[in-house]
Amino acid sequence: MADDKDVLRDVWFGRIPTCFTLYQDEITEREAEPFYLLLPRVSYLPLVTDKVRKHFQKVMKPDDVGEMWFEYEGTPLKWHYPIGLLFDLYASNTTLPWSIFVHFKNFPQQDLLHCPSNSVIEAHFMSSIKEADALKHKGAVVNEMQKKDHKQLWMGLQNGDGNESETHLECWKEFSMYFSYRSCY
Repeated sequence: MADDKDVLRDVWFGRIPTCFTLYQDEITEREAEPFYLLLPRVSYLPLVTDKVRKHFQKVMKPDDVGEMWFEYEGTPLKWHYPIGLLFDLYASNTTLPWSIFVHFKNFPQQDLLHCPSNSVIEAHFMSSIKEADALKHKGAVVNEMQKKDHKQLWMGLQNGDGNESETHLECWKEFSMYFSYRSCY
């Protein structure tokens, strides 16, 4: 049987091959080629899609570029759900790569929250971690973590670097299952 650390590393390093395509109604100056990325399962779309934005903005007029959002088969993808959860909810039975449409206009305000900055994502992430800790350990784990541990956890998620320190892996062991599940609400 696999060691917990091995399973945790497999989850942390898990990637989903993804094809981003500019939605056909977006106005472009020339045809936009699809953009391919391996997305980390344990991250959020806005943290890993700067390259997607830059790729498609090259073919668009600056006036036609609004807030970027994503869609899969008619469903707007919520930025505050982890990528792995989004894939499991909507596309786990499809062939890879996962095909996602990119939009820069007609933001679906009734379906999605705006994401103005990475600090909003960090606040959401840390709130999810604190909530999981409160439910599972009555706040004991997060309260014992030092500020540097909080930052290390956030930077690992943000950079997708798979930091393998003992603190980092132990913290993920404590929160990863709840983090994915809780994000559904």
